Amino acid sequence: MTDRLKDRVAIVTGGAQSIGAAIADRLAAAGATVVVGDVQETDAHSWHHLDVTSEDSITAIIDDVVSTHGRLDIVVNNAGIMFEKNIIDQDRASWDLMLAVNMTGPMLMSRHAAPHLAAHGVGAIVNISSIEGHCGNPQHVAYSSTKAGVQGMTRATAIDLGPMGIRCNAIAPGWIDTPLNATYVDSHPDRELVIDELAKLHPVGRVGDTSDVGDVAVWLASDESRFVTGQIITVDGGRTLRPTLPPVMGR
Repeated sequence: MTDRLKDRVAIVTGGAQSIGAAIADRLAAAGATVVVGDVQETDAHSWHHLDVTSEDSITAIIDDVVSTHGRLDIVVNNAGIMFEKNIIDQDRASWDLMLAVNMTGPMLMSRHAAPHLAAHGVGAIVNISSIEGHCGNPQHVAYSSTKAGVQGMTRATAIDLGPMGIRCNAIAPGWIDTPLNATYVDSHPDRELVIDELAKLHPVGRVGDTSDVGDVAVWLASDESRFVTGQIITVDGGRTLRPTLPPVMGR
């Protein structure tokens, strides 16, 4: 399976760590040439400084990748931020920053990459949303709003770019074992209890690994999903399928 993406060139935004790094690793393992665009440097793959809030930075990485590698076939819009604020305390400046990173960045990446993605008839855009795009958590009004927006943008982009031979899909991860989530777990007095309770929320009996998202990204970028576009693929171990009940009920 190491040649599923042979000869294809991919940009992964926010690919220096966490889910983005796993996606970059999986794409490379499948044969793609991977360029990581991030404000944080990495030596795991070819790296290009990228600030997704800057249109000039976006056009620069696309131009450099096409100039260096002769083509661009895959864009993974993974870069994102998250903070917690109740809507009562939500200020305009941090709201605008969340929109700029989580929504406007992917839109501009897709817009400027489109002519190159269309050149060889295998163009694929993979947006990273979240299960919070169709449900929410306390103090996540900005985050949930942008992730829902990414899902709507994915569907509309698939319609606009389909005639050019470009597919656009999104992944909505659930609880994934990332450094950010590990911080939440580690801050609890009974870490092992939290891990056990989190596992029980998932019908598959565990939380997700970053590679679980990376493998779906490879499939969406490959010819194996050639008739799939405009879809939101939920990668959550079944968590959102089952409404939770009070702990006192014992299940």
